[in-house]
Amino acid sequence: MTTPLPTLISSTFLTTTPAPLSVRPSIGTRTASSRSLPLSTHPRINLIIPESKAPNELHQGLKKVVQSRKRGNLTWITPDQEQQQPEWGTAKESWVIHFVKNDQLAPRSLDIHVSHDDFTTSRSSGTQFVVTVSYFRVIEAFRGLGHVLAISRDLSSFTHPDLSPTDENEMDTTSDSSPSTPTINTTSTSTSGGGLKWSGNVGSRLRRHEECLFESVGVMIDCSRNGVLLPSSIISLLITLALSGTNVLQLYCEDTYEIPGEPFFGYFRGAYKEGELREVDGVAEELGIEIIPCIQTLGHLGQMLQWPTYGVLRDTSEVLLAEAVETYAFIEKMIKAISTPFRSKKIHIGMDEAHGVSEGRYRQFFGYKDSTKVFTDHLERVKQICERNGLKPMIWSDMLFCLQAKNNSLSSYYDPSNTVTPQLAASMPDVDTVYWSYYHASPKPYEEKIRSHWQLTGRAPWMASGVWTWSRFWTALPFTFATIRASMIASKLPTSGIQHVMTTIWGDEGNECDLYSALPGILYHAEHAYTKREEQEVEANLLRRKFDAVVEADFEDYLFASKLDDTQPEALPIDAKTHYTPNLAKFLLWEEPFYSFLSPQYKGFDLESHYNHVATYLSQALSSDFTTMSTSPSAIPHSITDFPLNSRLKLPLLLARILELKCHLRERLVGAYKSGDRAELEALAGKADGSRMNRLRRLVGELHDTHRQNWFSMYKPFGFEVLDLRYGGLRSRLETMHRRLISYLDEDDATVSSIPELEVDLQEIYKGQGPNLMIDWNRASRPQYV
Repeated sequence: MTTPLPTLISSTFLTTTPAPLSVRPSIGTRTASSRSLPLSTHPRINLIIPESKAPNELHQGLKKVVQSRKRGNLTWITPDQEQQQPEWGTAKESWVIHFVKNDQLAPRSLDIHVSHDDFTTSRSSGTQFVVTVSYFRVIEAFRGLGHVLAISRDLSSFTHPDLSPTDENEMDTTSDSSPSTPTINTTSTSTSGGGLKWSGNVGSRLRRHEECLFESVGVMIDCSRNGVLLPSSIISLLITLALSGTNVLQLYCEDTYEIPGEPFFGYFRGAYKEGELREVDGVAEELGIEIIPCIQTLGHLGQMLQWPTYGVLRDTSEVLLAEAVETYAFIEKMIKAISTPFRSKKIHIGMDEAHGVSEGRYRQFFGYKDSTKVFTDHLERVKQICERNGLKPMIWSDMLFCLQAKNNSLSSYYDPSNTVTPQLAASMPDVDTVYWSYYHASPKPYEEKIRSHWQLTGRAPWMASGVWTWSRFWTALPFTFATIRASMIASKLPTSGIQHVMTTIWGDEGNECDLYSALPGILYHAEHAYTKREEQEVEANLLRRKFDAVVEADFEDYLFASKLDDTQPEALPIDAKTHYTPNLAKFLLWEEPFYSFLSPQYKGFDLESHYNHVATYLSQALSSDFTTMSTSPSAIPHSITDFPLNSRLKLPLLLARILELKCHLRERLVGAYKSGDRAELEALAGKADGSRMNRLRRLVGELHDTHRQNWFSMYKPFGFEVLDLRYGGLRSRLETMHRRLISYLDEDDATVSSIPELEVDLQEIYKGQGPNLMIDWNRASRPQYV
């Protein structure tokens, strides 16, 4: 679970991940120097899966993967088709994939073998180029397929046309071919001698032995903070998880599942029906993934407790009334309803951030009692309910540390001096704990807290890291990589005993973030789980290629979009003291436009130029022309035609264009207003279509439309009303602002003779923090406290 949004952060938005995974590309433009390359220049390998060469347990899952590919580069061949097309698999640029279940492999492992080193030699001899994936568990079969897809996208090297011959030799590092290795389809499209090359020598990159270091590698998705994923969206996500080797999905549902006879539970929230959950669980089973329901049985239940019908269950506005008989009868209903659709016998019963437990109505009924005892007694009773229903529970562990420290905040959870007392350990029910921490870029804090969990329960906790999606429009990927890396290094230590790792995707503060932007973090987490213990970083190029193959988008482009929230120099690293990352783009968008009362925080920062650079880059990433970054001469030119999921970059592109116009708008208006520069005021806020305010208002409308389209393609309709109200409020304020300025500029309009809104001297609210802030909509949208 995430913490309540802090107002200030003492950190910058930077990277710690070492070379070769450069997670903060410098701001540069993309150039179109390779636009003349035809799309056919790119190697298109067709991967063929014959039904006869895959065990039955894989058939349905493989078919769903094939159907999901937008590039159409994966084909399923039935036995009838094999007979009707005797030469299938020997066609140009085709690889045939066989799957073999091998119980002799080490648990949680896979092997990949190939029939030839160079697939072009098999074609010339009229034989098939066969890739064989041997696997222990179903999930390893799909991870193996993800690897093959990745290598099929890693055949090319590109030499920038402007490089010298010496530079060309230095840059051509992605091919395994030697001078005697035959190459195919070599192209040079520039008079300067640059071009795209690719090689069929892929054997060494396809051959692979991998072993997962953990029993389970998971992702938890928030389906309660406005956004309730459509079943089709969950299935799409499951396919991505399977191809990465992620074998657990936890669906976080506070009140977003139906309970028979409880119409106010999940009322107007898009609650899942039992049949919907059964459907996604069935697909997960086909892909080798376990879905574990993740609910709340103490705190975080304000959505249901707001209704009068549940007043009897209320301790505080967010927390259930412990000890009340009615509470446990209702919790049993919850547990039965959410567990029935799933095969898993595990259940996450939440209980995090239940601040104020036993301090509300509880005292009216039961008097004063120690909150730790109230909590552990409640946990014991809920555990018994789970056991009666054949379920093994787990909980978020934070409240055990916070209550013991008599501290109603999360600071004590991460305080290394807050150790487990013998009394707490003795009172602890027999449940699994989940240690969640998303804030540290060094492994040491994770190592210390893992040891504390051993003291608490006598066994290792589940380890939960975080993909930084909350309270922003695009995932903070650099900070995500830094914190996941630190968490996984600590979890992979043999002394940790960790067997279960997961990363979390939260939707706090409106669920504005595009879930697709979290996928680089999800894949990064999975790669760490299959990377040897002694290795502290994943294979960077392989991660990029897997993202390309699995997500069908460009890793670097998704990473670059994180610059929406990033104004820091590239050379400044994330350090061990970093605990948050700012949400600059979010609070700049929602900041009250006429007052711009947060602008002293970013005074002296040229945000107009920053967002112009970001928008220029992203517009090229969305282009159908071939493009390459000028700062990366060996980057293969590509088009959105070849990266269909780059289409998700439209939202950050529009946001960057809006912020370029909005961030310093009031500053410019004040300057023109006080100096009496009416020409400048007309350019900024006049009636003309080209005025800055007219352009800004049109772009805000376009962003609203794009966000709406993204939402309804991914989520149930319930919840978007929250964002509609935010966009509507911003658009209305821009309209009011524009009308007043137009009236002021109109010499025939005597209704507005001055603009008091521009006469207020702004003050710095958060001294010394600059723009390194994490601010929610409620604070940014107005200075009034209402």
